[in-house]
Order: sequence, then C-alpha cells, then structure tokens
Amino acid sequence: MVSYMVGWRDADYAHAFMNDVADRLATRVQLTTDGLKAYLNAVEDVFVGDVDYAQLVKIYGQEPGIPAGRYSPGYVKGCETHVIAGAPKREHVSTSHVERQNLTMRMSMRRFTRLTNGFSKKVENHAHAIAIHYMHYNFCRIHQTLRVTPAMQAGLTDQVWEIEELVGLLEADEVKAIENGAMKRGAYNKKAE
Repeated sequence: MVSYMVGWRDADYAHAFMNDVADRLATRVQLTTDGLKAYLNAVEDVFVGDVDYAQLVKIYGQEPGIPAGRYSPGYVKGCETHVIAGAPKREHVSTSHVERQNLTMRMSMRRFTRLTNGFSKKVENHAHAIAIHYMHYNFCRIHQTLRVTPAMQAGLTDQVWEIEELVGLLEADEVKAIENGAMKRGAYNKKAE
C-alpha cells in the first residue's frame, strides 16, 4: 500500500492524498481513479501531466430480482473508461487492486464490518487503527505472492517485523513526546485512547 488517507471525499482531501501519493513515487506511473470529480483537478495539479491517468466510472442500477428499498451493496450495471492524461494502457485501467485492498481492510478490522456496532467513536482512533493495520500489512505480514513482506520487496527493510517492533515505535514516540515536554508521563496513553 503506497498511501492511504482518512478523510472526506472532497477536493481538499483529494489534493492532500494525491500530494502524498506523488511524494512516495520515484517514477511515472499509470493511475486509475473512480469517477469522483475531485480527483480530476487534484491529479492534474499534483502530477502536472507526468502520469498516465484514466478514470473508471461505474454505472449503478437496481439489481434484477431484488425488491426496491432492500439494503444491498450497489449493483454495477457497467463501466465507462475515460482517458484523462498521458497514455494509460486500457488493459491496466482498473480499480480492482484498491477494491481488493478495501476488502482486506474490512475483513481485518471489525470497525469496517458493515452494519455493526464495532465502529470508531473518534476519527483519531479510526486513523490510528488504520495506521496499525497498514504497518502490520506492509512490515509484518508475509504475502503469498511475494513470499516476503511488501516493505521487504520495496527495499525498506531486510526482515519481517515482529509485533514488538511496531509497539516499540509507539513507545519511542511516547518517550520523545515526554522529553520534548509535549506531555506528562502517563498522559500519552490517555490521549491515544
């Protein structure tokens, strides 16, 4: 996972997200977004044409045989592909990877289970839970297709991290905050709850 962001689906967050994505990339990439209009300006402003960019717009409708008003996920009747910038290869225009990533996140964290009471009560707690999930996903979990962690594949580390190492990052952050006078000992955990 190159980047993620907790926020609204609006122009400000789209720009912030695309800035973060661009800062993490070393080469030109092919990028596909959904039909959210906020991405159009954000991608152009951030990448300034140095990207092969397409939008995949899903067309939703009523699923045949399902009564109107009954809750069910949206039924996709079809898709439209729009080339926005550069020369994206049509066979690679897809949102499947990010959709699979969303499924992995929903299956890994109860707060993303649909129609449940296992939700985050504060956006800060939500953001922290997602950060822990992606640290574990990238640094601790060996992926079947890679046979190593994504962080190892990317050359960011040469070992599979243990959970204790993730906790050590939090403890080091707490010590630094205490040394800088940002908080008193014991207050860090209360702030993070």
